[in-house]
Amino acid sequence: MMKELVFATNNAHKIEEVADAAGNQFKILRLKDIHCNDEIEETGTTFRENASIKTHYIFNKYGLDCFGDDSGLEIEALYGEPGVFSARYAGEHGNHAANIARVLDQMEGVTNRKAQFKTVISLLWKGQEYWFEGIVHGTIHTEVSGNLGFGYDPIFQPEGYPVTFAEMSLQEKNNISHRGKAMAKLIDFLKKL
Repeated sequence: MMKELVFATNNAHKIEEVADAAGNQFKILRLKDIHCNDEIEETGTTFRENASIKTHYIFNKYGLDCFGDDSGLEIEALYGEPGVFSARYAGEHGNHAANIARVLDQMEGVTNRKAQFKTVISLLWKGQEYWFEGIVHGTIHTEVSGNLGFGYDPIFQPEGYPVTFAEMSLQEKNNISHRGKAMAKLIDFLKKL
């Protein structure tokens, strides 16, 4: 029987990526699936803190084993920005077009286009917290390219690939992405429990 595991998010794109990465090992449940419609405030100053806030909230309220992530884009020339503010970089939470526009505006004329996507996953399993991290290095495009994926995918070109994340299939992206790498570590860990 497939084990169920709560992912502390209602972000449909993240759920799709994680369910694909989990394969048939685990059934990934969204917050909606456990009847949680609460907006969990990300008040941390690091990816690790924000991931932990989500898992502790669910574990403390529902008593369920769960995992949560926080991810973001870190651009070298912008001193690591947008970082933990990636989802709300232009002000409004989740406005991908505005966030991309702000990054492109700030990067105009900048020659150092190095960046990385980072994911930190917090897993609360039987009251114990575990951590998993994934990083993918790349560069920032000067314009939007591709219409797959979400967030900053249309302007992020992973190292060693001629296309952006938004030009890759979900499987291609998951094989090399920050979230895919972190999820692979999480799944490997869970298989050994």
